[in-house]
Amino acid sequence: MSGIELDDFGALVERPDAGVRRDSQERWSGLVRPSGGLGRVAELADWLAAVQGTPVARPIVRPRALVFAADHGVAGLEVSARPAGSTVELVRAALEGISPAAILARQYGAELRLIDMAVDCDPAELPAAVTAHRVRRGSGRLDIEDALTPEETEKAFRTGLALADEEADSGTDLVLLGDLSVGGTTAAGVLIAALCGTDASVVTGRGSGIDDLAWMRKCAAIRDGLRRARPVLGDQLALLGAVGGADFAAITGFLLQAAVRKLPVVLDGVVGAACALVAQRVAFRAPDWWVAGAATGEAGQAKALDRVSLEPLLDRAVAVGGAAGSLMALPLLQAAAALSAGLTPDGRTSGEQTPDEQAPSAG
Repeated sequence: MSGIELDDFGALVERPDAGVRRDSQERWSGLVRPSGGLGRVAELADWLAAVQGTPVARPIVRPRALVFAADHGVAGLEVSARPAGSTVELVRAALEGISPAAILARQYGAELRLIDMAVDCDPAELPAAVTAHRVRRGSGRLDIEDALTPEETEKAFRTGLALADEEADSGTDLVLLGDLSVGGTTAAGVLIAALCGTDASVVTGRGSGIDDLAWMRKCAAIRDGLRRARPVLGDQLALLGAVGGADFAAITGFLLQAAVRKLPVVLDGVVGAACALVAQRVAFRAPDWWVAGAATGEAGQAKALDRVSLEPLLDRAVAVGGAAGSLMALPLLQAAAALSAGLTPDGRTSGEQTPDEQAPSAG
């Protein structure tokens, strides 16, 4: 696909500072007893230190939940518990502050930003700030046609790049990634099965809570999508256009540019995991800038995260989407940063005075 040189990302994405990570790891030996007593929280602090470039992790002060929304044509095959074209209802709930992600964002002090990439509704039904980046209204049915045209795929991918630059330039220090869609887990299943070389049944999950008949329809749709995906496996943009969608292309671009800009990202569900798998094919160092939030219980998510060597921070089967899983991981990351900055070798918290230091001076 003309206009975008994916090979450039391989050179542009650097690894987080390994020396800083080692310095952070060594600090814990003088801070915590027993050794390893903080478990994975200390490992998170090491990751934060490395991506921030400082041995003592800085507090997370400007987290933002970024949620990409779209409808998928494949939902017309009744592969979801939700009606095809009903993503707008999920977006409205988030805007009204009553979705799980919106509630968690308020609780944890994260700003929630919604981005309509291909919601199947009149743009006038949503705020202009939400629809500003829309590529199209819904996507093609991936089992029989391309989800996007080449031009739409490139536009969506570039939108992801631009949004990553916006967030990095605005001072966002952690992105909680999310998605809202109907039919999105089916598209994710196609991408994961294609890139992992597995059969459709291995990655077909229950998604929105489908019954056995819907599961069989979903499995058949993924199998049909796989036949269309395999011929373009060597071209990640063509793959996203054939069997992904505008949200997938934008998220993939966002993940890659966030890694270029050294902006850490927490992944949410199976859609984010599928995009991470595509992005890893483009730049193998990019996953070092991401962590996975919560396990959804979807086999496809587990398969994709295993391939990119990421383990969910929470194993609570959080499958509601919209960044709820990534937001649930935010307190762990905030705790990791606070402990890294607050603990000192003499057992005092940073800034605490000893009794001698607190005593008033004589005379």
